[in-house]
Amino acid sequence: MNRLSGKRALITGGTSGIGLETAQRFVAEGAQVLVTGVTPASIEKARQILGDEVPVVQADARDLDAQRALAERVREHFGKLDVAFLNAGVSDWRPFEDHTEDSYDRLFDINVKSVFFLTQALVPLLTNPSSVILNASNSAHGGYAHSNAYAATKAAVGSLMRSWNADLLTSHGIRFNAISPGPVDTPLYRKLGIEDPEQQAAVLEAISSGIPLGRMGKPEEITEAVVYLASDASAFTVGQDLILDGGQTIF
Repeated sequence: MNRLSGKRALITGGTSGIGLETAQRFVAEGAQVLVTGVTPASIEKARQILGDEVPVVQADARDLDAQRALAERVREHFGKLDVAFLNAGVSDWRPFEDHTEDSYDRLFDINVKSVFFLTQALVPLLTNPSSVILNASNSAHGGYAHSNAYAATKAAVGSLMRSWNADLLTSHGIRFNAISPGPVDTPLYRKLGIEDPEQQAAVLEAISSGIPLGRMGKPEEITEAVVYLASDASAFTVGQDLILDGGQTIF
């Protein structure tokens, strides 16, 4: 424990799923944390779970002005920043022919464009050394039906992670790494648009059957990797994309 003692950390998309689990773990590991969310309900729930010491800020990832305002809020609250886990994103799996310009733009605006410009706004705040972790996806490492545009956004995230090290590691001391989770048992996978619990359970079972370990990941298993990349134990880990998917991409 206390692997993150004294570190000031931003977690975007920190009000549910992997983000919320990571925020709780960061606090337990000694970090000062600020998280973002979008919906009032998730923000209120996160505030109840995380307590008064953790600011939970509303920030729409598709609104670049909101992203720049977030960086200013971080500056006002922390002064400087040691860790950023850029976790906010959306998933939209559909047949290639069903995508529209709006659905495509939404994916790239939230998953890529907002990450690009939020990082740009955070660079002056990040300490030397510091760690930035991006949430990508194992879909960028394999070919999965209906992943098309979504997978492309996550491949872009991985590419940014690698090139940002070339841009900023030597000059600013910022280490960039990524995690690429496979299917994880979070609310994201329970919002499948299926009302019938039995049918939803069947879909989740089908997803699990395609994973060599025979189950979906647990949020805490992903969080463990994020804590490592945020901590000084990973000081020599640069430009890595950790695939956390129970072996799904190797079969």
